[in-house]
Amino acid sequence: MALTVEDLASALGVEAQGDGSLVIDALAEPGTARAGDLALASNPKYASALAQGQARAALLWTDADWEGLGLKAAICVGRPRYSMATLTALYDAAWQGAEGIHPTAIIADDATVAGSVGPYSVIGAGTVIGDGARIGAHVTIGPNCRIGSGAVIRDGARIAHDVTAGASLVVQPGALIGGDGFSFVTPEPSAAETVRETLGGDAGNAQAWTRIHSLGGVEIGDDVEIGAGSSIDRGTIRATRIGTGTKIDSLVQVGHNVEIGEHCLLCGHVGIGGSSKIGDHVILGGKTGVVDNITVGDRVVTGAGTLLMANVPAGRAMLGYPATQMTSHIASYKALRRLPRDIAALKKAVLKLGGSD
Repeated sequence: MALTVEDLASALGVEAQGDGSLVIDALAEPGTARAGDLALASNPKYASALAQGQARAALLWTDADWEGLGLKAAICVGRPRYSMATLTALYDAAWQGAEGIHPTAIIADDATVAGSVGPYSVIGAGTVIGDGARIGAHVTIGPNCRIGSGAVIRDGARIAHDVTAGASLVVQPGALIGGDGFSFVTPEPSAAETVRETLGGDAGNAQAWTRIHSLGGVEIGDDVEIGAGSSIDRGTIRATRIGTGTKIDSLVQVGHNVEIGEHCLLCGHVGIGGSSKIGDHVILGGKTGVVDNITVGDRVVTGAGTLLMANVPAGRAMLGYPATQMTSHIASYKALRRLPRDIAALKKAVLKLGGSD
């Protein structure tokens, strides 16, 4: 895609600096940029690498000395990283997808699809997909789904029956939405129930597991993204819910009946146990685990590898296993690292006292 520096500046709502007619073929890191690239140098640390590349134009911070950096043009913005959202969208050709319905696609007679569908994709009976949808290859969307306008469902994604989603849904390759929940029961209280009740002791008799079927669906708000290889289980009776604006990374597991609020960020390898409730604007760092049937308040942030085992009040920053407030966890860790030194000093003091008798 050939856009000029002026075109890009206009898309960002700022004025181009220098020669706005320079054609930009692609985006690049400063040190490897070619003459036709826009180098992404968001701060002086990255700008120092411009001399290693051949870029004539760059995305820079406000008041940057672009001429002093040897450039012929620049786009200067207050938050360069935020501007990358607009710029990368302009150059992501793969995101656009093919036009029309591929002849190998299988679409039920009573399904409605207002968009493009790639090869070997299957759309189930009674499903309605809104305007401007871009559905990749080998996608399966089950019966009686409702997906809003502007959806991007990429290659190999799987959406089971009775899934509802708002506008601008993004589903990355290999994601699965609406599989059955992991819900099984035994004739008498199971070992898991007994251990949870007693926190140890006799785990009870061995018993066979019986499936509880998943009759609920999945309900997803607007502008939600589901990462590659992630799985969202359908509810048992009521639906599993994902709030508007929430972004889910790759390889995330959301259990049955979970409710996730609006504008949350779930990083890779997060696992959320069934029937837990996550508030709005929550950030769960990579490999965070959330046990079943707890509530995580609004604006909670967890560090990587955290395990939440009890309710968390709104606004807390949590870290560790089991999770504690981040400040307390860090203080405990520092104290633990100091412990050998403190013990050695204490031992020395005790020996000194003993020698003085």
